[in-house]
Amino acid sequence: MEKFFETLSKCPLFDGIEQSDLNSMIACLDGKTIDISKGNPVFLEGTSARFVGVVLAGTVQVIREDYYGNRSVMTSLQPGELFGEAFSLAGLNAMPVSVIAVKDSTVLLLDCRHILTTCSNSCHFHTLLLRNLLQEMAQKNLTLSQKIRYMSQKTTREKIMAFLLDQAKQQKSHEFVIPYDRQALADYLGVERSAMSAEISKLKKSGEIDTKGAWFCLKAPENTSFS
Repeated sequence: MEKFFETLSKCPLFDGIEQSDLNSMIACLDGKTIDISKGNPVFLEGTSARFVGVVLAGTVQVIREDYYGNRSVMTSLQPGELFGEAFSLAGLNAMPVSVIAVKDSTVLLLDCRHILTTCSNSCHFHTLLLRNLLQEMAQKNLTLSQKIRYMSQKTTREKIMAFLLDQAKQQKSHEFVIPYDRQALADYLGVERSAMSAEISKLKKSGEIDTKGAWFCLKAPENTSFS
């Protein structure tokens, strides 16, 4: 676990917790580390909603499928990010989403029951852990609201531009790399990939954007700086 301490220190769940306490803390929370090959599930929809996960290496996506099997990417998670906490804390019996590794990945799974219940050792970090968890859930609610705003745009072009403009603002640059490939971006925005690709091509042809793969560059407005 020591090789992942730097990643864990960046995880909002462990904010304010000393590195020297991490091993005993993870043991107290009945934590276990698992390796997941690209394309394989960490969780599948319908499995027990018992664990809070932390990405230690690689990338995982949270995916929801409707009755007809249409896939929607809820979010893409990088090392240090959490998943599954809302469902486990809500007391759901089963996961309503799947979590899939899109790269070879390593994740840490923590038993939610141990997070919510103070152990017999009265570990001092439990209160801090719960505070961190609530703050992270609040932040994810804001992120979900942001996705709803993208999807509420009337046209595919407007959805794409709303997303790209936010990415530029967040990364403080007209040039940036998005955390999705084209299929995952289409799933995230709730649009057909072919329609999205056509709109991106039109935006590129008009000079409003330049792009290659996950790299994008927006036409810079005059007198605008991200410094």
